[in-house]
Amino acid sequence: MPTAKLKPTKLDPVWERITEEAEAAVAAEPLMGGLIHATILHHKSFDSALAYRIAMKLASPEMSEQIVREIADEALAETPDLAAAARADLVAVFERDPACHRFMQPLLYFKGFQAVQAYRLGHWLWERGRRDVAYFIQMRVSEIFGVDIHPNAKIGRGIMIDHAHSIVIGETAVVGDNVSMLHSVTLGGTGKEEEDRHPKIGDGVLIGAGAKVLGNIHIGSCSRVAAGSVVLHDVPKCKTVAGVPAKIVGEAGCDQPSLSMDHLIKSGSVSP
Repeated sequence: MPTAKLKPTKLDPVWERITEEAEAAVAAEPLMGGLIHATILHHKSFDSALAYRIAMKLASPEMSEQIVREIADEALAETPDLAAAARADLVAVFERDPACHRFMQPLLYFKGFQAVQAYRLGHWLWERGRRDVAYFIQMRVSEIFGVDIHPNAKIGRGIMIDHAHSIVIGETAVVGDNVSMLHSVTLGGTGKEEEDRHPKIGDGVLIGAGAKVLGNIHIGSCSRVAAGSVVLHDVPKCKTVAGVPAKIVGEAGCDQPSLSMDHLIKSGSVSP
């Protein structure tokens, strides 16, 4: 007999939409019923489903699903902002990724979303001095998703990492709210210095595929970094930079590049 959907305990439009989509998906493709019931329909809240998904993805013979789940449940119960950030990330993926047609897709299938939520758990551990567990989470995220985010990095909400292969974000990096980046982006250092050595990315920035932003530099809010660029110096807000090394080639082209996801440099926008 099919398992009945557990009703939300409080108003949560994101979770209600996910459960509605899940029921429709099971009806359309019964072979997916086991995964969808275990990941979504057996849970009474988004927080519970998120903790379960993180645990199932990160578990290994070295740390069981139950232990990871207990850590995730503790983090989400103590710090509601973690789930709020996850909701913002999920909506960001849905709105910006043309391949995302349902709210449930990032939770079930998209490693960029899943990797960021696992990083958030590692960051929560890091801030509480639980460094070895945080390093373990970082290691598993790198192994499973091909995304290496140091648990001390600071990342805002509304983050969309498309494809998310070979992402590297260093220990002292800061990423603002509503940032979008594509695969093979590096926010790295330039040497062996041990102090503040990684980039600071402003709100609303769009970083193209394969871009490398290196050193303790600032990328101004609502700027664009073109695909394949190597950025070594500060970028003012609302500018587009491109090249190796990157130079300013024009204005950002719109108020919110990370939301429009427009990577093209328009003719006439290039600075003389």
